[in-house]
Amino acid sequence: MRYIGVNGVLTEAAKAVIHVSDHGFLYGMGLFETFRTYKGVPFLLDRHLHRLKEGCRMLGIPFQPDEEQLTKHIQHLMAANGLNEAYIRYTVSAGEEALGLPSGDYTRPNHILFAKPLPSINTQPGQSSALQLLRTPRNTPEGEVRLKSLHYMNNILAKRELQQYAEAVHYKAEGIMLTANGFLAEGIVSNLFFVRNNTLYTPDLSTGILPGITREFILELADLRGIPCEQGLYHWDELKQADEIFMTNSIQEIRPVDLLLEPGEVASHLSVPLAQTESITALLLHDYRQKAGMK
Repeated sequence: MRYIGVNGVLTEAAKAVIHVSDHGFLYGMGLFETFRTYKGVPFLLDRHLHRLKEGCRMLGIPFQPDEEQLTKHIQHLMAANGLNEAYIRYTVSAGEEALGLPSGDYTRPNHILFAKPLPSINTQPGQSSALQLLRTPRNTPEGEVRLKSLHYMNNILAKRELQQYAEAVHYKAEGIMLTANGFLAEGIVSNLFFVRNNTLYTPDLSTGILPGITREFILELADLRGIPCEQGLYHWDELKQADEIFMTNSIQEIRPVDLLLEPGEVASHLSVPLAQTESITALLLHDYRQKAGMK
């Protein structure tokens, strides 16, 4: 990564800095969005910017999205880094303020834009993967709804636990966290879906999960196909009885799961849903990539 966008300016990576008094650094006051491009165009950018705007409003960070201008900035950054397609991270931090908790709104936020190559795992859309049950519980949101904030310790602790399991490392598994009450929550970097008897299930937002952009989009695609959907409270044992399981995020799209791992237990194998072209997973992946302009 040769260049990073800093407040709208292409900046050499080694010179891309913010002040140590930025409250994003001091107190984690900031938000970010991650998304990818298809044919050089950011996908679902309007939705990402809407979520970012609402989060900034809650945190008292001034933010007025300009989708057209941001798209141009992303494309310039990609060109400077020699990328045709990219993994994009757009961060808005609170900005430099006096040391101490603020009593009012922020006034000078920093905007940081990263563009890097898509991970190799993304080169085969829909490739199956494993899911490891974690002991690290999903923490509760700081406010009424979970924001995609710079507070990421819970996710990092979960990732550190995941690396302790040899099978999980071998299969490059995603980790799944439960709530303090033992209900299925979400992955370290993804939302969870499963299918049972032709009905699509996903944990309810009341579990404290992130209201994922891809999660929302998948629910809409399922509705368009007339697939019954339920959002609720579910347990790990219910997941073991599923006909299909998949994880979603904006980079990996839909990631089918065919292996469930849990500490001290024998792994549970599922059939590969993409082997059946009429499976709900396969249908939704087809529709997703069609909407992204890849079909």
